[in-house]
Amino acid sequence: MERLEQLTVGMPIAYGGDKVVRVPAELADSFQSGDRLIVLQDTGDLLHVPGSDWDTASASVGTAYEAFRHMGAVTDDQISAFYLSFADRLEDDASFEPIRTANESDVATMQQAGRSTTRLVLGDSMRADMIEGLRVWAGAPRDRGSVVETITHAKWRVELVKAGLGVVGFVFEGRPNVFADATGVLRAGNTVVFRIGSAALGTARAIVRSALEPALAASGLPAGAVTLIDAPSRAAGWAMFADPRLSLAVARGSGAAVAQLGGVARQAGTPVSLHGTGGAWIVAADDADADAFAAAVYESLDRKVCNTLNTCCIVESRADELVAVFLDALARAGDRRGAVSKLHVAAGDENRIPEEWFAAAEISRAAGPILESRTEVIDTDQLGTEWEWEDSPEVTLKIVPDVAEAVRLFNDRSPRFAASLISQEDAEHRRFWEAIDSPFVGNGFTRWVDGQFALDRPELGLSNWQFGRLFGRGGVLSGDSVFTVRTRAVQEDPTLGR
Repeated sequence: MERLEQLTVGMPIAYGGDKVVRVPAELADSFQSGDRLIVLQDTGDLLHVPGSDWDTASASVGTAYEAFRHMGAVTDDQISAFYLSFADRLEDDASFEPIRTANESDVATMQQAGRSTTRLVLGDSMRADMIEGLRVWAGAPRDRGSVVETITHAKWRVELVKAGLGVVGFVFEGRPNVFADATGVLRAGNTVVFRIGSAALGTARAIVRSALEPALAASGLPAGAVTLIDAPSRAAGWAMFADPRLSLAVARGSGAAVAQLGGVARQAGTPVSLHGTGGAWIVAADDADADAFAAAVYESLDRKVCNTLNTCCIVESRADELVAVFLDALARAGDRRGAVSKLHVAAGDENRIPEEWFAAAEISRAAGPILESRTEVIDTDQLGTEWEWEDSPEVTLKIVPDVAEAVRLFNDRSPRFAASLISQEDAEHRRFWEAIDSPFVGNGFTRWVDGQFALDRPELGLSNWQFGRLFGRGGVLSGDSVFTVRTRAVQEDPTLGR
């Protein structure tokens, strides 16, 4: 079979069965013999994977794949010992010091580049959450090998038995805490290989050296049970997700990069857990309690993560009162962070906003304070836009005739992630639940959407329904939900036949 050795400018590349994209000059010039080209069939994106990144990712997946072959002989006590040893090393100040130093260096580098560091800082709170999560897994139910169901026949029976799924591929950008979360898949007998963004690569290396590898060795787990792809380029993530030896691909984060990764994995035939866009919605009904509404808005804006309030809908009958309540809560959320809040208002609703909210103000951005209008008018088709903010909470406001219209806009315009209804009517909540196309539905603040906070299980990832509903499980992917089912026959009569 002939191999692709070079690309030429303008070379046609077919995708999607009936479309063509042409190779740009930059890609043609950089492509060398031994490199790989991944063509996304749904978008026509041409992803260039240098040979070195492909080889690094392939070797790392191979290490995790080989480790999985030995996980069947590992005891549950050994897995628990790994979690406890990992947690102890993160808790010990001496072993944590190199990690802290590496993280401070990563943070300083990103700050100098004018990039966001809100999810990168490994402070005392994140450290404590990592330690707690690992200890949760140490004490989690040991249901690997448990019998899910037994079907009894005359003189024989069939047992459905939980078993490890395989190698879980994990990509996350600049989030050291997810490093600990990812190891949750070991509880069910899996192994994990992951890539972290270049922003946090120094921190990840330090965690591996100072805590993870010593914990693996102390517990007797296979050395490759948790494997870091030590490469800073995104191409290494594409290469990993293109490897058919993965049993599940998980991408944390949001935006086009996550959608690309999901496309790569699906083309390789690998199931994925991801959400392409984050941001939660709050809807205030015509009987909404003003204090409850204010609290929901305020408590949903403590920091920018995927379940932060992004779009707020207020029914028109209560707009005169609740818009002011909303703006006050939004302003207080900014004050809490020492910043000025930013508002986007849907076109046609700008007359509901006081004039002073349109004045210029210093908005806190990753690159530093930027003087801009505190309120901007946007089109309705932008209601699902996820606002990535640093210290200035940033939210969209839309006035709707009724809750049904808010639900329609959510289903049509949003990434279908998390939604909350502020209402005192049980019937209204029932109608909302039945009509809203969301995996996460609540009646208050939106930041509850978190595996560890809500389910007492550290999450590997959260999935919205932007790419369709998930088969057989909810939107929270946790370590104990990554398993397969094997089927075992037990004959009591050796002469049994058909």
